[in-house]
Amino acid sequence: MERFTKKQPISTLKSGDLVNDIFVVKIKRSVSPYVKGYSVALFLTDASGRSIEYKYWGGRDEGKVRALFSSIKQDSVVLINGKASMYNDKMQITSDEESPPKALNPEEYNASFIMTPKKDVEEMYSMLLSKINSVQDESIKNLLLRTFENDLKDKFKKHPGAIEIHHNWIGGLLQHTLEVVEYCETAIKLNPGLNRDLLLAGAMLHDIGKLEEIEMTTRIKGSRKGQFVGHLGLGIALLAEKLKESRIDDLLKDKLLHLMASHHGKVEFGSPKEPMIPEALALHYADEMSSKISEMIEFVKANREATEDDFMYHHRNSKNIFLK
Repeated sequence: MERFTKKQPISTLKSGDLVNDIFVVKIKRSVSPYVKGYSVALFLTDASGRSIEYKYWGGRDEGKVRALFSSIKQDSVVLINGKASMYNDKMQITSDEESPPKALNPEEYNASFIMTPKKDVEEMYSMLLSKINSVQDESIKNLLLRTFENDLKDKFKKHPGAIEIHHNWIGGLLQHTLEVVEYCETAIKLNPGLNRDLLLAGAMLHDIGKLEEIEMTTRIKGSRKGQFVGHLGLGIALLAEKLKESRIDDLLKDKLLHLMASHHGKVEFGSPKEPMIPEALALHYADEMSSKISEMIEFVKANREATEDDFMYHHRNSKNIFLK
């Protein structure tokens, strides 16, 4: 049996490219009539972390097109034969009735659609443990050891940090967490009055809700619980439960929960509370530094080879980014 492999990432597709490749179905759209028959729209993704719309222009047999649509599920791996082109300033792939998409069984393909770690996971985890062991307050240290050495160890090592925006690869959550810790360490050096134990604990714990918000199948996607509650709410609930078992004093417990609740900085960005103590403010900006720098670096990497232009517009941040 032929096993299909991935040939070209979405991020490098150019207008006019002939596509004969495999992708993961991110979103299914409905079957729609058009002048010559019925069409199907899918949104596809791959390990580049990018998405692209695919349009299948089927024939007049509505039943046949609907059967094809039903055979493709969300998270399916599909073989696409078509052509890349620009439509409404966005790249898309199209094919006609002669080249329908085909859903593949796991034994029919040999590829991963999630980016591999950027750094050695075991080395990063050792660094995390080293930071935990540097905490002076034994009650906080015990909370962190119980969390990362016992309860969440295996999942935390491999989990992505986001679906698309930043650190969206295996081990991305661990990498992001360590970056936030290091930015917090810099804040402590410049402001020795900050409570190091509290701030480092907040940095390590701030995104643990993502372990329930995000899941990995053939792709990275949001869980149902994540869609309903979000990682701040999930993280607060998880931390509150763990604090019940700890010997941390009540004031520090409240401060830790506040760091978790306020780390997005503003209510409009998802924080139920805005930072009210210096450590919470430091954590918020450390989280911003890690996520925003990673986002821009990955955007430049993904688009540098895709255009001859010096600048490309970044829609999420509504500004041009220099690529060279």
